[in-house]
Amino acid sequence: MQQTKEKISVKTFKRGGLILEEEKFSAAKSIEKTHYPRLVRIPLLQHTGAPAKLLVKEGDTVVEGDMIGEAVGFISANVHASVSGKVISIKKGNTFTQKNVDIVEIEAGGSIRNWYESKRNYSNWSKKEFIDAVKNAGIVGLGGAAFPTHVKLSPPEGKKIEYLIVNGAECEPYLTIDHRMMLEKTNELIEGIKIIMHIIQCDKAIIAIEENKLDAYNLFKEHLAGESNIKLELLKTRYPQGGEKQIIQAILKREVPSGGLPMDVGVIVENVSTVYAIYEAIVYGKPLIERGITYTGHGLETSGNYKVRIGTPVELLIEEFGKPQHYDYVIAGGPMMGIEITDFSLPVMKGTSGIVFLPKYKTYNVVNYPCIRCGRCASVCPIGLIPTEIASYSDNFMVDEALKIGLLDCIECGCCAYSCPSKIPLVGLIRYGKEFYRRKQAAKK
Repeated sequence: MQQTKEKISVKTFKRGGLILEEEKFSAAKSIEKTHYPRLVRIPLLQHTGAPAKLLVKEGDTVVEGDMIGEAVGFISANVHASVSGKVISIKKGNTFTQKNVDIVEIEAGGSIRNWYESKRNYSNWSKKEFIDAVKNAGIVGLGGAAFPTHVKLSPPEGKKIEYLIVNGAECEPYLTIDHRMMLEKTNELIEGIKIIMHIIQCDKAIIAIEENKLDAYNLFKEHLAGESNIKLELLKTRYPQGGEKQIIQAILKREVPSGGLPMDVGVIVENVSTVYAIYEAIVYGKPLIERGITYTGHGLETSGNYKVRIGTPVELLIEEFGKPQHYDYVIAGGPMMGIEITDFSLPVMKGTSGIVFLPKYKTYNVVNYPCIRCGRCASVCPIGLIPTEIASYSDNFMVDEALKIGLLDCIECGCCAYSCPSKIPLVGLIRYGKEFYRRKQAAKK
């Protein structure tokens, strides 16, 4: 920690969780821009909900910021060209999280747009104009879930939002991009918070930061002097402190009901990077065409934090920043909730918070053995579930039984799999059970 801690109340959630080795190699590295990519591959589905509708064809010339995919239905998100250039192919392909998705491949070859020439005057905008600006920009949650932000900021009639919680926990080991964002974009984040408070008609905001980022806490404290409606909370460095349900429970002592949403308890939670994306969309009219990521890992010559164009293939990042001489796994996101990458041609997406290189001894994805009924997975579950039972039902296609004991309540944090002495891939099995349930429901329609 960078400064001596004064007597501050440190809060945390009430059950389960883990104290993890942090491995924050890039915490002191300022955010830098990557090279303008010579090629991007932009999926039309990189968010929760329906895929965007294709708006371009092969041979079209696009300018960065042009919409190439239009949101379809209520839960969907617009998709934009992240570089200027020519559409050289449109084909089905895979992403880190999806299969058989439309992917627009653009060869860069045009002007680089300056989004920051002038600020827009939004002082007289209506709520609809704010929501439309967020929707038009294609903003989704950048903490991992990639839920369309314009939907989150549009609670149904009768849902009064009392608190906006800005999630600066960044509890995944290795990731530091949100930490750097808080240090480098403090004023912009405060303006973004005020914009969101105006949109959701909420007069109380809380910025929640883990105690391993005391420099960010103290910086916000300085900048918020005289701000009565925006408070700070210091959280224990404990995983998964950044989960929506856990952060609400820690700060407000409110329990989001099973099957419910934070808005059911009067709260909206937004990740730090999402707040910054909203700020850029409202103030500069900039769509979500790039995001911050942490590029890090064991044996990497230089770990860092970078602004990366959406659709940049991982192989171009490796070309620019290198890779360790020896590694066993590459993870998109953090090691606890991320997805293993085996194809480096796949692109960085809106929900990609990091690229992490890991040796085998730092993972739990090894040979597994039968369950020994030790109960360790249940003791660390922050939701209070019994993961081994849910996983067993899922593995045997007994989805109705899995639903009864909390299949859909699992937040896939990975605490159970990390703690399992038998190395059973509990989260993978539970994800499989959820996917089986979704397919079963879709077949009924």
